[in-house]
Amino acid sequence: MQVAASIPGITAEAASAACAAAVAHAAARGWRINVAVVDRGGNLMAFLRQPGAYIHSIDIAIDKAYTSASFGFPTKAWMGAIGHDDGMKFGFSNQPRLIVFGGGLPMPGEGDEWIGGIGVSGASESEDEECAKAGLAAIGLA
Repeated sequence: MQVAASIPGITAEAASAACAAAVAHAAARGWRINVAVVDRGGNLMAFLRQPGAYIHSIDIAIDKAYTSASFGFPTKAWMGAIGHDDGMKFGFSNQPRLIVFGGGLPMPGEGDEWIGGIGVSGASESEDEECAKAGLAAIGLA
C-alpha cells in the first residue's frame, strides 16, 4: 500500500515570476494591482503589491487565487455554475474566502490537473483577469 501521495505543485521561482509578469502587465497600462499565487492547497507562494494599489484588494487577490486553486476553474465562472439556485447563492455567499467574480485563474498542470491559482485585484474585473493571464503566460501556463 502506498502511503504518501505525490502532488504536483508550483515552484517558488515560478510563483514569483508569475506575480512579476502580472505586475509588469498592469504597470504598462497604468493599472495598480495586487497579485497572489497559491499552491494547489491554497497556501500562499508569492505576492506582490504595486504602490498605490487598493489595500482592501490585498485579501481579495489572495482569496481569488485561493478560490481558483480550490476548485480548478476561474473565479468568474462561479455565477454560471450556481445559476438560478438561490440556496446555492446564499450558501456559497456565507463561505469565507470564496470569490465569485473575475480575476482568479487556476494554474494548469498535466492533463486535467492544476497546480495552484493566481489572483489579481485592484483594476476592473476584466483587467484583473488580463493581468492574471499575463502571469500565466510568462511561466508557460497560458
